Amino acid sequence: MTDRHHLLVHGGTFAAVGDGGDISGVRGGSSPDGLFVRDARHLSRWQLTVDGAVPEALTPVADGDMARCVLVPRGGRQEPPAHTLFREQAVGDGSFVESLKVTSNRPVPTTVRLAVTADADFTDQFELRSDYRTYAKTGATRSRQVLDDGVEFAYQRGEWRSCTTVTAEPAPDGVEETGTGARRMVWTLDLEPHGTAELALRVMARPHGDKRALRVPRSPSALNEQLLALEGEYVQGVSFPTGWPELAAACARGLSDLASLQVPATGLDGEELRVPAAGAPWFLALLGRDALLTSLFALPYRPQLAAATLPALAATQATAVGPESVSQPGKIVHEVRHGELAHFGQVPYGRYYGSVDATPLFLVLLGAYVEQTGDTALARRLEPNARAAVGWMLDHGGLTSRGYLVYRADQGGLANQNWKDSPGAICGADGTRASGPVMAAGAQGYAYDALRRTAWVARTVWDDETYAALLEQAAADLRDRFQQDFWMRDHSFPALALDGEGRQVDALASDAGHLLWSGLLDKEYGELVGRRLLEPDFFSGWGVRTLASGQAAYHPLSYHRGSVWPHDNALITLGLARYGLHDEARTVAHALVDAATATGHRLPEVLAGYGRDTHPEPVPYPHACVRESRSAAAPLALLTAVGGA
Repeated sequence: MTDRHHLLVHGGTFAAVGDGGDISGVRGGSSPDGLFVRDARHLSRWQLTVDGAVPEALTPVADGDMARCVLVPRGGRQEPPAHTLFREQAVGDGSFVESLKVTSNRPVPTTVRLAVTADADFTDQFELRSDYRTYAKTGATRSRQVLDDGVEFAYQRGEWRSCTTVTAEPAPDGVEETGTGARRMVWTLDLEPHGTAELALRVMARPHGDKRALRVPRSPSALNEQLLALEGEYVQGVSFPTGWPELAAACARGLSDLASLQVPATGLDGEELRVPAAGAPWFLALLGRDALLTSLFALPYRPQLAAATLPALAATQATAVGPESVSQPGKIVHEVRHGELAHFGQVPYGRYYGSVDATPLFLVLLGAYVEQTGDTALARRLEPNARAAVGWMLDHGGLTSRGYLVYRADQGGLANQNWKDSPGAICGADGTRASGPVMAAGAQGYAYDALRRTAWVARTVWDDETYAALLEQAAADLRDRFQQDFWMRDHSFPALALDGEGRQVDALASDAGHLLWSGLLDKEYGELVGRRLLEPDFFSGWGVRTLASGQAAYHPLSYHRGSVWPHDNALITLGLARYGLHDEARTVAHALVDAATATGHRLPEVLAGYGRDTHPEPVPYPHACVRESRSAAAPLALLTAVGGA
């Protein structure tokens, strides 16, 4: 996010506003501008003017759950502001609420003309990304209807219909056309000497198919109280380390962010659930891998995340082969979108299965959840889904035919389908991209852990000893194969992947730390890997880089080829602790906590890979999600790995 956009998030709704609380409707760039619900922009313009001019921010919007700013008319020292405006904004579930207070600074009666120009273009979020793709929308129409107390914007394309209703109290004196499709609501306010007038504006977004009877609170403070209460529920009862206040603060901030990042989903029996969204602004949706890792990190502290994530993903588990969605029977979904382009099949992400690792992670979380909570009922309920997921790994996933989980680039979707899913992320040390079907190292670790944990569930819950033994043997065979095929003896380090010809993709990458978390490596190999990850080319001082510096492929501002990801480092820290490398685990944990402390105790999605020795403050990655569920949960994983050390 740039500093002119400030993010307000509540469930499946977010707003990005400028320093003065306005929405300009800018297209492109690193962040979307507007009010978004279910992948669509329900406010594309929201601009305040005073006596025909845009006021300046005396106190700009600061980061927080509610946007507050102080505005004054533009002028000079010889012309002090005639009045001051106090603006507050907050988002709720499908809503945006603003309180505007105007105070006169003059000792005589005065009149001020306020106007709020509003528009809703209903643009799909995929249209606003920096790739500037365009999508045909044959037959689409937009309409505006003036109401007694505001205006309603509507959009229709075939059976798809969305609307945004803007109301105000007191009602505007008039609603004017602007010639652009936007509508300008105007008020003429007569102020007593040093008097005050207040406006309350409410925006209700109604996405396609949403039939809920939503009640929008009158004030931003009322909405904020709802969110603060929810955040309090998430933090309550968690024992934070008293001897490490910075980690305690990062855990509390992360839990609060997780509370605001819960989006609606549906379970196996149609039950309504709330699951962790991947992140805002671009990924306020259910992404399988992200929700699973978030739930794993939070499991010892907030097991209800796993209890919702598992049935939500089981409900979307693939049952047939679908080339466009990359679906195969038993596969766990990668991404679920609800926008217009997904609805009409113009992007494949309505239900998109382009992930090689969501399916084993589903099994890992199920086993870990049962072990942590003793809730065998969920394991029994999800037994068919778990067996189907194992079946996918053995069959379509490639474990039986290739010996490893395999993915192929999807021309209409993702080129890479492991966690490093950007183009070119899976590469050799010289930057050459892997060709053909790819067998990514980290996914093999997840598969190994999935087989072992499902074997335990089969034995202890399903009472199926034969199946348990089969899975344990498959896991042992995978471990033996992996250490023979992936281990690069010249580097004493595992390859990032094998390519379609079975050749090692030799970049030195942080994915090796995921193998420690999964327990795939023998102890001797694991200790070598763990210590190697703490050497200066890997360890930046803020965390372990995704790719070790010094390789031709390295770039500190690449998404996956040199940056530092908090969730990646959380997995590495858990893995280091698993292999008894506690000093190394504490070193990584302290680096991440220091990075969080430098950024208001909140870890972003990703940081640049610049070293702490030359950059005493963490350098932000330019396109990172500011709030990301895996990063929000990462401090909890650190707490699990190292305690309060």
